Amino acid sequence: MIQVIPAQARHSVDLGWLRSSLSFSFGEYFDPENCEFSALRVFNDDTIAPGRGFGAHPHSDMEIVTLVLKGSIKHEDSLGHTVVSTVGELQRMTAGTGVIHAEYNNSDTEEGSFLQLWFMPRERGLRPSYEAGSFDRTKLVNTLLPIVTPDGADGTALIHQDLTIYLSRLEPGHSLTYEQAAGRRMYLFVIEGEATANGTMLNRRDSARIAELTTLNLQSEQGGYIMLIDLP
Repeated sequence: MIQVIPAQARHSVDLGWLRSSLSFSFGEYFDPENCEFSALRVFNDDTIAPGRGFGAHPHSDMEIVTLVLKGSIKHEDSLGHTVVSTVGELQRMTAGTGVIHAEYNNSDTEEGSFLQLWFMPRERGLRPSYEAGSFDRTKLVNTLLPIVTPDGADGTALIHQDLTIYLSRLEPGHSLTYEQAAGRRMYLFVIEGEATANGTMLNRRDSARIAELTTLNLQSEQGGYIMLIDLP
């Protein structure tokens, strides 16, 4: 089963300094029928004005991944980390028993674009931790490159949940196939361009919630930058 969520169907937030499209219930937006998909709890597509951001605030018992699409983001937390990440880089934070952090667009002149994903951890009460990672963008072409994994192998960021986040840049006319164990689920998000999943078309910023499939055939006629999450 492939359930497509068109980009325009997401809940929109515009605070002036923040424009955000929410794929799941978050903040003042609450839909009891749209709170999660497997371990995925939040998928926010944020555009943040120069020099603005989220002041210090607490989190607990959540795995948080931030991917930079444009510009740079500055992270500060109560664990003592101060890190700036840019395009081709990501951040992973285990909130665990509790952490306070802040995130800001690090540029005073340029808007920043970021994806922020929250996942339920495999267990509560983990020790809080933070990790800044990166990936080789040249290795995204026509393949699924893992960037976040449960074991942190081969330079990927480690997440405390049985999931893997992949990125891919499909060139026009190219395709690839992903095989998944039975009983698991997948979440597909088109960052740029377009792609089809088992013949189902997705355009820019569309997403798909995929269940009861073990083979996913991905292709793009015009080219597409995609994220695929293998979920329990």
